[in-house]
Amino acid sequence: MVNRIKELRKERRLSQEDLAQACRVTRQTINAIENNKYDPSLQLAFQLSRVLGVPVDGLFSYQPESD
Repeated sequence: MVNRIKELRKERRLSQEDLAQACRVTRQTINAIENNKYDPSLQLAFQLSRVLGVPVDGLFSYQPESD
């Protein structure tokens, strides 16, 4: 699973701190999500979707792991 959160955040000229405050999480949480070290809860995914103005399925894409 890959996410587009960093790309979408930068397009909207938001800092990690801006996005974190809007979603009521820490900047470290946003950083971990952007670096694929943490999968957001469904509730947080919907908050990210609302703040970034894209459907939830626009935040993530599935890419099978290569062998």
